[in-house]
Amino acid sequence: MAVVRDIEPWDELLAAGREDERLVMQSAQNRRPARAVALPEQLHAEVADALRARGVERLWSHQADALHAAWAGPLIVTTGTASGKSLCFQLPTLDTLCRDARARALYLYPTKALAQDQARSLHALGVQRARPAIYDGDTPREQRAQIRRRANVILTNPDMLHLGILPNHRAWADVFANLAVVVIDEAHVYRGVFGSHVANVLRRLRRIAAAYGTEPRFLLASATIANPGELAERLTGLPEVTVIERDGSPGAKKTIAMWNPPIVDTQLATRRSALAEAADLLAELVSQGARTIVFMKSRKAVELIARFTQLALEDAGRGELAERIAPYRAGYTPQQRRELERRLVDGELLGVVSTDALELGIDIGALDAAICVTFPGTVASLRQMWGRAGRRGRGLAVYVAGEDALDQFFCRHPDEFLDRSVEAAIIDPDNEQILAAHVLCAAHEGPLEPADAEWFGPGLEPAAEQLEAAGELRRRPGGTFVPRHAGEYPASAVSLRSTGRDGFSIVDVGSGELLGTVDGGRAFNTTHEGAVYLHGGRAFEVTQLDLELRRAFVAPFEGDWYTQAKRETDMYIERLDDRREWLGVRLSFGTVVVTEQVVAYQTRRLSDHEVLDLVGLDLPQTSFSTQGLWYELPDGVVSTALPLDQLLGALHAAEHAQIAVLPLLAMCDRWDIGGLSTNLHPQTGGPTIFIYDGHPGGIGITRRGYLAFDALVDDAHRLIDECPCEKGCPSCVQSPKCGNLNEP
Repeated sequence: MAVVRDIEPWDELLAAGREDERLVMQSAQNRRPARAVALPEQLHAEVADALRARGVERLWSHQADALHAAWAGPLIVTTGTASGKSLCFQLPTLDTLCRDARARALYLYPTKALAQDQARSLHALGVQRARPAIYDGDTPREQRAQIRRRANVILTNPDMLHLGILPNHRAWADVFANLAVVVIDEAHVYRGVFGSHVANVLRRLRRIAAAYGTEPRFLLASATIANPGELAERLTGLPEVTVIERDGSPGAKKTIAMWNPPIVDTQLATRRSALAEAADLLAELVSQGARTIVFMKSRKAVELIARFTQLALEDAGRGELAERIAPYRAGYTPQQRRELERRLVDGELLGVVSTDALELGIDIGALDAAICVTFPGTVASLRQMWGRAGRRGRGLAVYVAGEDALDQFFCRHPDEFLDRSVEAAIIDPDNEQILAAHVLCAAHEGPLEPADAEWFGPGLEPAAEQLEAAGELRRRPGGTFVPRHAGEYPASAVSLRSTGRDGFSIVDVGSGELLGTVDGGRAFNTTHEGAVYLHGGRAFEVTQLDLELRRAFVAPFEGDWYTQAKRETDMYIERLDDRREWLGVRLSFGTVVVTEQVVAYQTRRLSDHEVLDLVGLDLPQTSFSTQGLWYELPDGVVSTALPLDQLLGALHAAEHAQIAVLPLLAMCDRWDIGGLSTNLHPQTGGPTIFIYDGHPGGIGITRRGYLAFDALVDDAHRLIDECPCEKGCPSCVQSPKCGNLNEP
């Protein structure tokens, strides 16, 4: 009997890639059968009727599991993309609102677009007793009082909760007095410094709710991560959160492809631009009728891929398709975003190139193919992006590698890459700087009492005493702490995305526009005078860095070069927390003090990265205390015959390789980690390699590396061993953030 095989729109593309070896690996993900169950009888009749009116007679099994778990206590749902996670928290929320006319719910989203999408979804369910409203920076002031009075589902974001709602909780008294449910969607986004801040904002929220006599139930949803229960508990401060992770929704059959751009210069081992390669893939797929989304981290790269694709289609005589390609990134007006989302859902657009704004759970309709350009930082993010593909029961998921060390490492280990476990999301709400900032905010929301340790833990009193010594708080005779300067507004000085309160403002000298802020710890590296600074896909040159006003003044930049800071780093071991002899070295973990000074910067040509100039700088030293791991190499490992420059280069290469692969163990960015290697450290007395958290106080990244040191060393060894270069290259040991400019 003849076997008839479906012809997919990407078959010819994959065949061509297989022939010229750009297709590194192709595999198949089988269709997953659905597991459906009846609507629970206990669900309020009005909610059940609304579901039936939309044709929903049964739930996926994980949705029913989540509903029963939510009736019992807090939960986190961590099933796959497009598995209907929203219903897992919508149903228990709507059930509560239908049973209690005064009940209120608060939904937290990391982006405005997600909140808009969820508001549409709630309206579409048609439950009459639900009155959803968005409360964020775009909400007109004249509507805000009405939302506080009338809405019973308030959709907002952590920044608005931190800056606008908690400091003004008296205006929200009725909401807090009836707050029954708090929903935290896309919980995996709250990791690292941002997550550590949000965890403290949620502790402040629980404290204020308790003051008004309520104890809301927390319902969380997340992409698949290694530690969903731990993340939920550390985010909320609750002792036990139920995990729902067995997915009952149907899974589409997927073709998975790993794609490596061809080498264009064999001597330098440089490859064709991943952006150009992705544009060609997108043009080919939309030409074959496949609705496709492309993900890329950089806003500027998003615009370039979209433009390259449009040009490729015009050159191929398919100009009518070029108009159906669009970029989607942050920085657009709300009206522009809504229009793009509408065109996507309605099918007007065949191809969209996006930053991770659309990685999250926005409903943009069904797509045929999803392309991720360069490694997005975590396997969890990659899988969520790939989860967008699967219209009509089949889909294509592509990963286009860049020149970066991790990308090329994965291309050499495609099978292992696909089987790799998702990472753990790491947060540290007890970071001293972050906790102290929120303790000060909490004191302005209400006097701090010893009993508030229930929310903030044992670090509350030391933090309050530290703030008292700094003149920010004063202690009353009864032992409570109150603000020393009651008229101040400390929340405005706390950015949820940095550990300190000492950021620099970035100001466009031409328009006077405030473009944003940069962490005080990174200002000298990224906004020194002469630095080329990227913001919103636009390039600016720093004309002046005012240390007193803490402002960087910038002007639009049209040059063809970029800058890289050169800095000198010293390391002091402040406290040893753990130590073991492991893999032939003495491995330690503890607190280190990092002292840095930016002394110069290089200018490099964009096209070929050639060094154009080295310019000296006169900037002060900066110091911060953080967590770090370090290991000392014994005499038997370091050859006395090795010339000093080669020894320093070898230590430096090992440091870079381990920093490059550490994000595989912890959900972090390469820029969240720092390192130092030396042939002779004064405290250890010999060759030592340090790897440290790049944020004051540390957030647990290097602790993860210390505990999984075997995997860290193994991945770094293979990264170097298997790279075809002779002396080190960007695909193995050279780093774009190296303070020594990759020398020696």
